[in-house]
Amino acid sequence: MQKHPEYTRTRLKQLTDRVFQKIYAETLPIADLRISPKTNRITHDAAQKLSYSPAKMGLQLGPLWATYWFKAKARVPKKWAGRRVDLLWVSHSEATLWRDGRTCQGLNHEPSSWDRSTRRDAVLLEQANGGETLQFEIEAACNRVFGSGESGNYKTISPFILEQCDLALFDEQVWELYYDLKVLVDLEAEQAKSDSGLDPTWGGELLSELNRFANTFNLEDRSTWPAAHGILKQLYTRRNAACAHELSAVGHAHIDTAWLWPLAETWRKCERTFSSQVAYMDAYPEHKFACSQAVQYAMMKKKNPELYERIKAKVEAGQFVPVGGTWVEPDCNIPSGEALSRQFLQGQRFFQKEFGITCREFWNPDVFGYNGQLPQLMRLAGITRFLTQKLSWNRFNKPPHHTFMWEGIDGSQVLAHFPPTDTYNAVCDVAQLRQGTKSYKDNDRSRHSYLLFGYGDGGGGPTKQMLEMLRRARDLQGLPRTQIRSSSEFFELLEQDCTDRPLVIGELYFEYHRGTYTTQALTKRNNRKNEILLHDVEFISAIADKLGKAKYPARELERMWQTLLTNQFHDILPGSSITLVYKDAKRDHEQIRRSGQALCQRALKALAGKGKGFTPVNTTGFARKEVAAQPNGELAFVEAASYGVGAIRKAPESLKLKTLPSGDMLLENGQLRVELARSGRVLNMFDKKTRREALAGPANVFELYEDEPTNFDAWDVDPFHIETRNECAPATACRVLSSGPLRVSVEFEYAIGTKSSIKQEVRLDAGARRLEFHNSVEWKERHRMLKVAFPVQVRAMDATYEMQFGCVQRPTHFNTSFDLAMYEVPGHKWVDLSEHGFGVALLSDCKYGYSTFGNTMRMSLLRGTTSPDPVADLGSHQFAYALYPHAGGWQQGGVVAEAYRFNVPIQWAPGVAEPRSFASVNDANLVLDTIKKAEDSRDLVLRLYEAHGARGTAKVKVNLPFTAAAFCNILEEEQAQAVVENGEVVVPYQPYQVITIKLQ
Repeated sequence: MQKHPEYTRTRLKQLTDRVFQKIYAETLPIADLRISPKTNRITHDAAQKLSYSPAKMGLQLGPLWATYWFKAKARVPKKWAGRRVDLLWVSHSEATLWRDGRTCQGLNHEPSSWDRSTRRDAVLLEQANGGETLQFEIEAACNRVFGSGESGNYKTISPFILEQCDLALFDEQVWELYYDLKVLVDLEAEQAKSDSGLDPTWGGELLSELNRFANTFNLEDRSTWPAAHGILKQLYTRRNAACAHELSAVGHAHIDTAWLWPLAETWRKCERTFSSQVAYMDAYPEHKFACSQAVQYAMMKKKNPELYERIKAKVEAGQFVPVGGTWVEPDCNIPSGEALSRQFLQGQRFFQKEFGITCREFWNPDVFGYNGQLPQLMRLAGITRFLTQKLSWNRFNKPPHHTFMWEGIDGSQVLAHFPPTDTYNAVCDVAQLRQGTKSYKDNDRSRHSYLLFGYGDGGGGPTKQMLEMLRRARDLQGLPRTQIRSSSEFFELLEQDCTDRPLVIGELYFEYHRGTYTTQALTKRNNRKNEILLHDVEFISAIADKLGKAKYPARELERMWQTLLTNQFHDILPGSSITLVYKDAKRDHEQIRRSGQALCQRALKALAGKGKGFTPVNTTGFARKEVAAQPNGELAFVEAASYGVGAIRKAPESLKLKTLPSGDMLLENGQLRVELARSGRVLNMFDKKTRREALAGPANVFELYEDEPTNFDAWDVDPFHIETRNECAPATACRVLSSGPLRVSVEFEYAIGTKSSIKQEVRLDAGARRLEFHNSVEWKERHRMLKVAFPVQVRAMDATYEMQFGCVQRPTHFNTSFDLAMYEVPGHKWVDLSEHGFGVALLSDCKYGYSTFGNTMRMSLLRGTTSPDPVADLGSHQFAYALYPHAGGWQQGGVVAEAYRFNVPIQWAPGVAEPRSFASVNDANLVLDTIKKAEDSRDLVLRLYEAHGARGTAKVKVNLPFTAAAFCNILEEEQAQAVVENGEVVVPYQPYQVITIKLQ
């Protein structure tokens, strides 16, 4: 008879669906189900003390973030003896199954376009006796996988309704039959696609044999099943040819440490996900689950030690695979170089201590760009491999490779791999397995790629359905040869296989989510200030400890660092989380600030001098001569050597502030002459040393832009915002705050937009080479972006931006699509525009978003996003920036040192002490960034980096007794002895090298 392929395919799909419905053909509602009152996130023990009342199906739970506990009791029917008994649970929320005080498995059922309706079942009895009574508990959280169900423009409004709580009889024969049929039916469906590439002979056999199966099989007559199933089994004998793509797969559950839910809910997401995966590992011995972020393991150890012991056993068995080597999956644009070093230090130390493992890959698939210093930091942390995915989202220029060598700004290289399925939440269906292989951009040089499968963010990771699909895809003709492998196993194969590796050099700029450099300004400010505070506490405490006057607070510092590192997660620090997350972040930063300031004051007392007054303490590696405010509020001119105790001196010059005939004001010291309009604009800025005018037009111009991204409100700044620029109105008020002798300053008041206001103090200090702008803003704008502009008399094809332990150059024009993509870029303490002989730097104390086009540098100050946090950035803000003209390029002009001085305040010790320097470097190219006590000894650790792109040999002088010096990595593992000459450590260096020295 004539066959009709489309009718056959429709028939097969319907038959597959009917088979699926038979997996749980018999169910029994649980009659004895009781519910607690609404409660918060409480422990299992606390839940036992609650009162419980009868619960019925259809009960609506809520509100968002509430928790309910259920107690269930049911008798297994005697006729189910010898069979497996499962629980079927649907509450349209996240939930956890508890038995005998143990977390057994996560549960969630969310029918939607995201197809997360696959974890409503959990095994209660592998083999029932029949007639026994089962008791268990359910912890139901009133939140969806994505919190309230909102992510960017994706919304789901669904109440949390108790829909199902049944015992179910599991039919293993139907289960096996269903997945054998489904994989083959899906594979054959690929034949219908013109671009499928499926062998037509094999495709024809598939359709013919599946049609024969349908004619043989009768769902209601089990006597037909063996013969029909045999047809399917025979099809599974069709293997791949000798040359086939090798797909390695690993389970994954990308759990954002916070995002559309607070940290407290993350720990429950981890409990649900990890308990599910541990349970699946027993049923599927081949299953391996890669899990990053040491903080999540640490919280399981603290909050659920019994589950943690099960995880440790699976780590030992090689199934639960710690990856990444960092404390969290951090944002890689905003944290400082030292903070990223501590991510690796804290992460690797945790994995080494708890599991005896040193991670060999940096696992960070979901981050909004990767700075060019990361390859070196990875290598210094024992890591040679890098896995990411997010760059596949690039809007203008897609990455040209999935496998390549990534070279950092210093020349360090790591092997990088992007999973070609372009997702870290693969579901392992046939189309996805084939598409990943087909889209692999390096098929000409490699036949290995990686697949990360499993639902993330509370979806629970891999499902049994995914594992069944992979079992059948191991070596089936028409699919890649597939095997579950750990990250180490995959990368070892890739290293052997892909020897002709393309090279990608420098930063991996993400052409998306550029608003994350600016959103949630308070969190970013707190991060910068607390990075500096912890730096200061470590240095001053280390000196006090070495002087025998105060014990180094190692435990307190580790706790504070871990809190800071947690808040550098890639959806907290960038500003893309909900309101609750930023309330928690503010609380955490305030705790760090209080504790850090107390520790700092304690250590400063150890450096105290005699009598009344105060002594300045310089916590940077740069000598300082500047005006600073004493603890009593009085200004003083101070001098202090690198990492040293200084002294109050007489100012070297007088200041001038006068009103010009035009009504404008003139601010002048021995270095600069600045003309300020009463509008707040800086009209002229004359650098006396170079005899150059720095400005090409009115500067310090506030600008408002429309900020209505087409998608991902908190994340994105779209390119068309550039066309909506509007200069803000001139200042409405102007008054002189100080006319000397150490500082002249003028305050301006602005009305911004329709509701906002700015108070700005423009100040010039005695001896200063920079003009400072200190701002207090009341911000009430929505979907507007505030920037400040500085046109300068410099012509340059590239601007230079500070990044972690180095810098990056980016174009000042839009010649190519790559240039155009960089209309908004990240930077740290400074951006510089220089031509031969002269340049101007813009310094910032807490801002990270910049743009430079032509000769105008702009700093992004504030945004007004409403999703996912409807009150993001509303309220009071304080920030400062400065303009710094200089002779020569940014290297010769000392921009790095000036930015440090602008950002790091002078500390003050009580009394008057003799000036001294504890540590210094004799080479301006080398920055002594960090001084701390070693993690595991009383040794002193120094972290330096080459800042200018130079090479040479420097000497580091430490005015404390030590017996030997050794070079080590950022994990503080010694690598080579250092030469010491006359008490100074000899340090050879190369461009942008990060150097760590341990003094014994």
